[in-house]
Amino acid sequence: MGFFLLSGAALALPAHADAPSLSVPPSYVVTLTGYNAVPAQTDDNPFVTASGMYANAEIIAARSQDLAEELPFGTIIEIKTPVSGDSCGYDVVKSMVGYRIIADTMNARYNDRVDILFNIKSNYVMADGSVKNASAVLGMCSGVTVRAIGHIDLAHSGKLPKTQAELAAIVKGNNPLALK
Repeated sequence: MGFFLLSGAALALPAHADAPSLSVPPSYVVTLTGYNAVPAQTDDNPFVTASGMYANAEIIAARSQDLAEELPFGTIIEIKTPVSGDSCGYDVVKSMVGYRIIADTMNARYNDRVDILFNIKSNYVMADGSVKNASAVLGMCSGVTVRAIGHIDLAHSGKLPKTQAELAAIVKGNNPLALK
């Protein structure tokens, strides 16, 4: 197995040079929820994730502790559109989700869960006739497929993507720092 390495971005995606086609990345069925970087929803230092990475609401997600081996810190995930349910507002907030990097962990009481970080000041949407924070609108989405599509070494904090556009460019191989 080989790896594509992106200079500076510290991203490694599996490359299967000997295989006729790429293997399917691992997927996990989880409950999807949202959170904000505030002490009531995190700890007393809400702007630093459990991995030590800044709590950037454009690209960060947390995972339940039981998924630590499957989704270690630095895993880039793609979220498949869930089947809508009564308490799932994914369709309303999906434009704010994009790709995410697992860089935070959840309280031990949760299992099989991924939590999307939303900005408490700017991630608002219209829902039920009023403006609400995206994490509240997302609610709880059951049976969501999360696919691990790559990994970033979080030790290179100065070179990590800061925006959804930068993260998407890395995933799609359009990063100008990519080695050929």
